[in-house]
Amino acid sequence: MSTGDDKPKTLQAQGIGRRDPGTGGWLLRGVDLTIQPGDRLAVVGSSGAGKTVLLRALAMLDPLDEGAILWQGDPVSGERVPAFRAQVLYLHQRPALFDGSVAANLRLPYALKTHRGARYDDERVLEFLDALGRDRLFLEKAHHDLSGGEGQIVALIRGLQLDPAVLLLDEATSSLDRATARMAEALLERWYAEGAGKRALVWVTHDPEQAHRVAARNLNIQAGQIAPEPAR
Repeated sequence: MSTGDDKPKTLQAQGIGRRDPGTGGWLLRGVDLTIQPGDRLAVVGSSGAGKTVLLRALAMLDPLDEGAILWQGDPVSGERVPAFRAQVLYLHQRPALFDGSVAANLRLPYALKTHRGARYDDERVLEFLDALGRDRLFLEKAHHDLSGGEGQIVALIRGLQLDPAVLLLDEATSSLDRATARMAEALLERWYAEGAGKRALVWVTHDPEQAHRVAARNLNIQAGQIAPEPAR
């Protein structure tokens, strides 16, 4: 098994599938997908088509019923999973926040073994906040006083500060007002560009205009499968 950092940080799904634990029906089936460094991909499709299931499968947050996830060419399983999740990060539409202030929630990942050696950067966090129209006082807010949109801001900054190789965004701006959502898009574009082609963004969005703005290509999910691209 190879673990060298010199290999391209490519995420691959090989024939992955997941069943509904209750009914046994397929939520996702036979999906093959490769995400390369530098990719910007919008995942689109109707409600219930399997977009969230796909992102959670790519992040290995739910068990697969068939197929495999590969990272840098090697299957991900067992003790490799925590390190993989540090590089392939999933942002939920309704993020989980923990007791305490915004600052405490932003510092929390650095207490985990997978981020050992990384340090919380107050200056960088303030730059992210400024880009989203917030100031230092926002860090003092308690988690239970945050609106849905403010929770998404915390989750977005919490993810960006960790600099994953692949960021999976599941309607991650859906609770933001229009102006703040555009600020978030601009911040993500800047973060992506700072990676000099080494980062990838994958967005789930119901907004065709947002998909056009943030992605270089669309992946259409229908009934748990990738729909073929229309002929040009």
